[in-house]
Amino acid sequence: MTALSCQRSMIISPHALHDCHTDWGLSLPVWICCSVDDEIIIKKILSEHSSCGRRTASFLFTFARNFNITDLERAVTVTEFEMKLITDAGNQHTLKALVAANLAAVNIECKVVNSADQVLPFLKKNRFPVLELGDDEHLFSANAICSYILGQSETYKSSVHIDEWLEWEATQLQPFLGPYLAAIYGSGKAEVAVLESSLSHLNAKLDGKAYLVEDALSAADIVVWAALYPAATKNTAIIANYQHIQHWYQSLTSQDAFQQAVAKVTEGKGSSAFKASILAQPLVAAPKELTEKTGGDSPREECISHDVSIEEISAAREIWLHGHKTAAKPKKRVHPLLPEEGAHNILITSALPYVNNVPHLGNIIGCVLSADVFSRFCRLRNYNVLYVCGTDEYGTATETKAVEEGVTPQEICAKYFELHKKVYEWFDIDFDHFGRTTTPQQTEIAQDIFWRLHKNNYTTEDTVQQLLCQRCNRYLADRFVEGICPLCNYEDARGDQCDKCGKLIVATELKKPRCKVCGDSPIIKQSTHLFLDLPALLPQIEAFVKKSSAEGDWTANSKLIASTWIRDGLKPRCITRDLKWGTPVPLEGYTDKVFYVWFDAPIGYISITACYSKDWEKWWKNPQQVQMYNFMAKDNVPFHSIVFPGSLIGATDNYTLVNHLIATEYLNYEDGKFSKSRGVGVFGDQAKETGIPADIWRFYLLYVRPENQDSSFSWSDFVLKNNSELLNNLGNFINRALTFLEKNFGGVVPEMVLVPEDEKLLAEVTRELQEYIKYLDKVKIRDALRCILNISRLGNQHIQANKPWVLVKGSDADKTRAGTVIGVCVNISCLLSVMLQPYMPQTSKIIQQQLNADEDCNVLTEGSFVCYLKTGHKIGKPSPLFNKIEQDLVDSLKKRFSGQQSKAEKENTAPAAATTGGAANPADAERLEKEVTQQGEVVRKLKTEKADKEKIDVEVQKLLALKRALAISKGEDPDAKPAGAGKSKGKKKKGGKK
Repeated sequence: MTALSCQRSMIISPHALHDCHTDWGLSLPVWICCSVDDEIIIKKILSEHSSCGRRTASFLFTFARNFNITDLERAVTVTEFEMKLITDAGNQHTLKALVAANLAAVNIECKVVNSADQVLPFLKKNRFPVLELGDDEHLFSANAICSYILGQSETYKSSVHIDEWLEWEATQLQPFLGPYLAAIYGSGKAEVAVLESSLSHLNAKLDGKAYLVEDALSAADIVVWAALYPAATKNTAIIANYQHIQHWYQSLTSQDAFQQAVAKVTEGKGSSAFKASILAQPLVAAPKELTEKTGGDSPREECISHDVSIEEISAAREIWLHGHKTAAKPKKRVHPLLPEEGAHNILITSALPYVNNVPHLGNIIGCVLSADVFSRFCRLRNYNVLYVCGTDEYGTATETKAVEEGVTPQEICAKYFELHKKVYEWFDIDFDHFGRTTTPQQTEIAQDIFWRLHKNNYTTEDTVQQLLCQRCNRYLADRFVEGICPLCNYEDARGDQCDKCGKLIVATELKKPRCKVCGDSPIIKQSTHLFLDLPALLPQIEAFVKKSSAEGDWTANSKLIASTWIRDGLKPRCITRDLKWGTPVPLEGYTDKVFYVWFDAPIGYISITACYSKDWEKWWKNPQQVQMYNFMAKDNVPFHSIVFPGSLIGATDNYTLVNHLIATEYLNYEDGKFSKSRGVGVFGDQAKETGIPADIWRFYLLYVRPENQDSSFSWSDFVLKNNSELLNNLGNFINRALTFLEKNFGGVVPEMVLVPEDEKLLAEVTRELQEYIKYLDKVKIRDALRCILNISRLGNQHIQANKPWVLVKGSDADKTRAGTVIGVCVNISCLLSVMLQPYMPQTSKIIQQQLNADEDCNVLTEGSFVCYLKTGHKIGKPSPLFNKIEQDLVDSLKKRFSGQQSKAEKENTAPAAATTGGAANPADAERLEKEVTQQGEVVRKLKTEKADKEKIDVEVQKLLALKRALAISKGEDPDAKPAGAGKSKGKKKKGGKK
């Protein structure tokens, strides 16, 4: 009989089982894997054991059910019996059995014994937990126990995929997790790095999924969750860098079945309950194929690695040695940018933000920031790229805001346009042109497109009922009318929705409606409007969507939304409104109306480009040479995939249509929604007030970018990502490499003599670089960011493995080796500075300043790791890139943006700084003093030259931020006033004292 032994279990082929089926006296957990071809053998075995012992019958019954051999389930008679689980106290593997029992509604007696007690006479060493089935029949594998118990319920099926996960947990995860648990619970040294490979694999498999196998909870989830629970409970940071694991883990942990199991195992003692059992458990040996890869008997601490080929290593070495000779130079960008013959011409738009309010973090990541990352990446690739955006200024929302603030719509637009512009400038969004829709170009182009649609018979007329305010002499848009809700009788329901019952309503159905402006009761009156005849355009729109989504990079939600609209049939869409503020309709009989915002607003992309260049048609009427990318949140997809393309198709003027429609899901705030009125969440202007640098905000928003599903901004996760990924990983690697070079080699890159280990590293870094390019070419922004962090991990591992601080004190050969290691790592730092540009542009600039790197390195055309910092290159002055964010700061910010403070509390809350913690940092203080001096010179120069006030204000804000950071680095209160500030000279207080 041939069998593959796994941890605490045995897998036997059906043929082998057939040979030994008469011997069921084995005290071994037998778990069978089979294929359809083996079904006849299984049926034979089951038919021969229609009458058998309790364990055998129960096992066969469960097996038959799991493999859907329904006709034989009745052939196996199972005698009811009470199962007993024997375990030592605090055994984490017992969680697997108890969770399964809770889910399957199976009653199990749980007997807790001393780990040293001999439980069964035929076991030399105890292996807990043990499931006693009666008649001296037992199961010893926790994973098999979990599957067996769960199989008692028809709700939970087994499958080969589930079994694969059970085997992965036993043979791939446990050999690394076991020693880690023994270390953290035994107060020994524990390196989280040993788990990175396993956790990265698990995280990747959970991307976009709620469970490990299909869309249902299974034994796979239970087993892996239980394995991780004692580690994640003891050290919450262990899964902090793995977003998909976090969501999955937290979701399971919150379920009653899991909570009840934890309560029973830990008995309210928390993670300390696991200590005795973990330290008593034998460590699981890693499979031979794993230990061979690490070159030892135990898992390697630095486990981020690639299986790179000899060809990859050879190519990476060749590029390293000679690539600089043929490396491309960054392309000079001269405005106005126009398409070029034979070039990769890319037009990028991001959804135009409404001008009437301040954008929150979800708005920023959903369009402008995501588009900015892609635009910057395209520049690194030497693509000919134009990125345009602007404020959407027409429509009901603007009129409503103007009424609220008692000003004209034009004044509202002017105010909020500047506000938006400043927010995006602070976030370092690098538009090629940021415009607005209230321009003559907008009117001209929108009216031209309308006339073309009208003459091509793609417009129709129809009447709609609306509320007319006779005193104001205007039809009331939904937001301009209030009244009694027809559903719950709430007295202040809006014309579109009732805030009390939350139901959507129709304005004409309100009881006792009143005009929001003057308070009079409006009358119902019919109004005639123009409609875009989408049904007539349907064949062309459907053909466009099918072709564009197949050939281009449309996100899954974009494809789904567009196809759903087409499947359900398109309906005529109203394109006019009875408003004053908007692009006027030029058709006779409709000149008192304006175009509806969702007909008019997307045309803003075109008019904004027209404001940028008189040759705008070379971008917008050139589909043969231009590839267009639209960035937005998913709620805008119908208008960008159906309505706007339909309008351009109907205009028959050779317009450029979207090739790549990139839509995000929603970013929530602490699992809730952003709300300006309720003070919930961080808005663009408030992010600056926290004192946390813009690059940190950019990094985190991109790290949690809702690409496949909704995600949340979390303050606790924000801190973890800053302190772990930026401070301890990326920043630590670059700073230790540059600092070591400065202290031991005078800041000069030494001779580098590559050995095979270095060459393998070059190939691994090249692999990550190529993945980075592949992901960003497909606009997989979040995945590409992981490649950057993986490279810095590889660099950290290389330094840690070679210990240059020891080598540099040794022989000349050792010192040469130390120089090679650090020279390679300094060049990796240079590569990271380039890859970081799309994500953290200011950090990228600072790294290159510290490296004294030439601008020629800022290109990624070939996807090759080139050695730009040659032997003899002198770097600048290294300094830490990131600062730790302290918990007390996070607590204050979380409270500040929770919407729970009173107005007085908020006014008394001083803006927080990015770094706190009292202790002075002389190195930072010295650097920041220089930067304050330099920035002060910039401000003085601008004032002397009488530059634009807006430009001066931007630089002044930078100076103030630097001064705050300097105060913090000195251990001072950044908000304390200078001595004497605020005192009136010569005046006495009461009592005669000054």
